[in-house]
Amino acid sequence: MDSRLTAIVLVSFLSLIALRRVAIAINLVDKPSIRKQHLGSIPLVGGIAIFTTVSLFLSGAQSPIFSTSLFLLCSGLLVLTGALDDKFDISVKSRLLVQLAVTLIMFNFCDIHLSTLGKIIGWGELSFGDAASFIITFLAVAGAINAFNMVDGIDGLLGGLATITFSSMAYLFYVSGDIALYQFCLLIVFATMPYLLLNLGFPFGTRMKIFMGDAGSMFIGFTVVWLLLSGSQSTESSFRPVTALWLIALPLMDMAAIMIRRLRKGQSPFKPDREHLHHICQRIGLSSKMTLLTICCIAAGLASIGILGEKYNISESIMFMSFILMFAGYYTAICHVWRVTTFIRKIRELPTSVENTSAASDGDHQQMR
Repeated sequence: MDSRLTAIVLVSFLSLIALRRVAIAINLVDKPSIRKQHLGSIPLVGGIAIFTTVSLFLSGAQSPIFSTSLFLLCSGLLVLTGALDDKFDISVKSRLLVQLAVTLIMFNFCDIHLSTLGKIIGWGELSFGDAASFIITFLAVAGAINAFNMVDGIDGLLGGLATITFSSMAYLFYVSGDIALYQFCLLIVFATMPYLLLNLGFPFGTRMKIFMGDAGSMFIGFTVVWLLLSGSQSTESSFRPVTALWLIALPLMDMAAIMIRRLRKGQSPFKPDREHLHHICQRIGLSSKMTLLTICCIAAGLASIGILGEKYNISESIMFMSFILMFAGYYTAICHVWRVTTFIRKIRELPTSVENTSAASDGDHQQMR
């Protein structure tokens, strides 16, 4: 297994180097602008390289997942759509149509769909018929893709949060005895590592920096949904549906809070702004690296709550209500973000007047935020 993991890292790294050259040649790069405060044109091939690596290893004789060819088909469609969006800035409707198409494939041919939320209401199991199940599955696919897209705003953040989510799922699959999906999660984690290092400027500095691109956030979000549904919706599930909420709690809450706030303002839920958690952290005086560390620690803590709730079989209704209360608190803080940031800056003895800017990097080229 160790040699296989080493091979995954090596293939991913070589894919990044090769695709970086291609991206520069075809101008698949993110250029600086008012909203994108990075230096130089950065290749948008992190997600394509991760997908390429995963595809190569899944195509082996012993694939760790069911319906490998259909997973690769769905993922490939999303990666292609994301790459086209990075290059040509395609419409929101076009992206949603592709997400609808992959949901149809999942639902009809892979039998992977969200059919139950478990006992989150405290009595009985909350289940859905076919029509409702399809709609909710589509919302889950679109929601996860856009949740991971929206958090992609500073170097290392999308890669870090993806690593935390897939590592958490790997643990739950391992303890439940589902070694196949455990190995699949490890494949994603180790395929992501080289991207994460280059994105953070290690070991070559900024001259070899690479961004994930929409192709990456689409692939990461879709794979997260595929695994969460595979782990929580089967007859012999590895974890309960409510646990899935905690494994992606931070990107999910950030997306939901921002989109609800935009709708209340009469704006499009996809309208870009600078009110995400990473923007708030930087407005209170944290550096990009401290922001990355803080957010990843929070995400790891929330995922740990889900894992502990699963391990000790805490009531699903208690876990769900705890999540709702936590989200209510987060949303309230977002709605009063300027008061919160001013208060914290006063405590830290920083100037209370701060420009609405941040050291934007990777994700600020994204469109569906």
